[in-house]
Amino acid sequence: MASVPYPFTAVVGMDDMRLSLLLNAVSPAIGGVLVRGEKGTAKSTVVRGLTALLPDIDVVAGCRFSCHPQAPDPHCPDGPHEPGTGATRPTRMVELPVGASEDRLVGSLDIERALADGVKAFEPGLLAQAHRGILYVDEVNLLSDHLIDHLLDAAAMGASHVEREGVSVRHAARFLLVGTMNPEEGELRPQLLDRFGLTVEVAASRDPKLRVEVVRRRLAHDDDPAGFAARWAGEESALRERITAARALLPRVRLGDDALRRIAATCAAFEVDGMRADIVMARTATALAAWAGREDVTVDDVRQAALLALPHRRRRNPFDAPGLDEEKLDRTLEEAGGDDEPDPEPQGPDDGGPDGGGDGGPGGGGRPDGGVPPQPQGPREEAGEEPSAERPEPDGAPESDGTPEPQAQPQPSAGAGPAAEQAPVKAAEPYRTRTLTVPGLGDGAAGRRSRARTEHGRTTGSRRPRGALTKLHLAATVRAAAPHQRARGRSGPGLVVHRDDLRQAVREGREGNLVLFVVDASGSMAARQRMGAVKGAVLSLLLDAYQRRDKVGLVTFRGRDAELALPPTSSVDAAAARLQTLPTGGRTPLAAGLLKAREVLRVERLRDPARRPLLVVVTDGRATGGPEPLRLAGRAAALHAAEGTAAVVVDCETGPVRLGLAAELAHGLGGDVVALDELRADAIAGLVRDVRTTRRAA
Repeated sequence: MASVPYPFTAVVGMDDMRLSLLLNAVSPAIGGVLVRGEKGTAKSTVVRGLTALLPDIDVVAGCRFSCHPQAPDPHCPDGPHEPGTGATRPTRMVELPVGASEDRLVGSLDIERALADGVKAFEPGLLAQAHRGILYVDEVNLLSDHLIDHLLDAAAMGASHVEREGVSVRHAARFLLVGTMNPEEGELRPQLLDRFGLTVEVAASRDPKLRVEVVRRRLAHDDDPAGFAARWAGEESALRERITAARALLPRVRLGDDALRRIAATCAAFEVDGMRADIVMARTATALAAWAGREDVTVDDVRQAALLALPHRRRRNPFDAPGLDEEKLDRTLEEAGGDDEPDPEPQGPDDGGPDGGGDGGPGGGGRPDGGVPPQPQGPREEAGEEPSAERPEPDGAPESDGTPEPQAQPQPSAGAGPAAEQAPVKAAEPYRTRTLTVPGLGDGAAGRRSRARTEHGRTTGSRRPRGALTKLHLAATVRAAAPHQRARGRSGPGLVVHRDDLRQAVREGREGNLVLFVVDASGSMAARQRMGAVKGAVLSLLLDAYQRRDKVGLVTFRGRDAELALPPTSSVDAAAARLQTLPTGGRTPLAAGLLKAREVLRVERLRDPARRPLLVVVTDGRATGGPEPLRLAGRAAALHAAEGTAAVVVDCETGPVRLGLAAELAHGLGGDVVALDELRADAIAGLVRDVRTTRRAA
């Protein structure tokens, strides 16, 4: 028996998310919804509940590609179809698993039929199944790059093209793309982020009354799913009828020049890329008017459309906080307004506008515009983390090598010792860094940093399949079968192939690594005002890790000990936030930092043995505190070298006299050393140009 989905109208709170989904149900051309939020906030439950509200669709009977009977796709692989009456079926929601293969997504040649019967049969994938329905991707930010590429192509073209193993197929693939993600597990590629029409942030309510109601309804549904759904059948039917009515009204909604001016001014003010934002805002504002039962788009519709369509497009940097400056939005809308329309009065949470309150039912009548009424939400947590309090180290005064102290140093509070921590330093602007990789060939998670054996990439060889055959190496299969044709009694054209002849293609691509930063936050780094440049360098490396789909961790050392400031995570946003609030001061326990990093890597090897680590130590190589600090640091480095950990030391030493301690540390780690001012990719390119110029002159 099929499980009964949780009713859409029974969901408590999450008004922006429900409204965004309903607007896409009214106008699928908006382009889908990306739902960002912490785990356990019923993101998947709400999306599945939407499917039951969508009207049935007409399809050509027996067509695996859901062609419309009145306008069938002329390129349909199951066609050609003659226009006429067809069958009716419910709108389908297709789920794309994070671990799906490329063949599962786009379809592939039916290998067994091709080899057994000589027929080039195409097996449709999930893109074909999702046509004219919903393609739902949970944890969309964890998808492999090759799957995202196919999603981008299908979303842009409305069709999927398959060229592989002698099969050439094109079929329509227009769907409502709905994705959910937890930002703590990593961000989404900007190219795919822009393909989502709308985005919303969700968080669990901090109101105890609402939390109690959530639990009460969830338990009631789990105890008696059918009975619970029956109690909400009236609200579900009313909302379904309202979607149908809004769809019928949508073509008659007028989008005036004044609304278009406000849309264009808003997109320009927030510096969004391209024109997709303007188009999505226009479609969203039109759908909002239709949803409210109006034939004219108002300023409130434009404002609400901006809050839903622009937050994920205005971000210039992966580390910027999401959201819009609403004061700037209101000011822009007012300045762009025409003289023929009075300025709208600001609407509060209970005024019945797009953000207004209601009586709690999504299809209820508590709002003049008929929008989805919100339910009170608790305060949302800020994205950053508060810096942890550190005790001053009485015996750890900042080190000095004779360089004069800067004049504008933060002053310690009264009664603090000489090692009192200094205020966090702002990071310098990030830049594109030179590529750091892990040597050898790995088997880790898909990414863009180091070479690895993967399911995707360039073909480098073949092997016998271990388990199910996924990527046929046709030439190797033919070579394996050819010597046995006479023994197998082949008497005519063709090739007799047995299962033992099949060969799996071996491919080489790129993997994401675990990049563990070990950052020196001692007084020797702060005394010469280097911490801003150091933070800028680490921020640049974090940006590089984001682009290469790595996990990152952050270990800092100062005073007497080392601290795991951020356990390994896929969220580089969290690492950037911790870095910005990193305090400095005290001695340099280099050995403690290396040993803490070794312990972190040991635990991560147990959790994820396939993901190879890259240790990035950011320091000037000095070691102080305790007996024989340099010898202890050397022994700790030797432990990393013995375990084969790839390491890079970013040398932060400055001044006319340099001790070269960072280079000695890199030698002990068995890794490379990069000067801080040579970390920039353009600095390396400039160095190469200088060398070439010198050679030509010689």
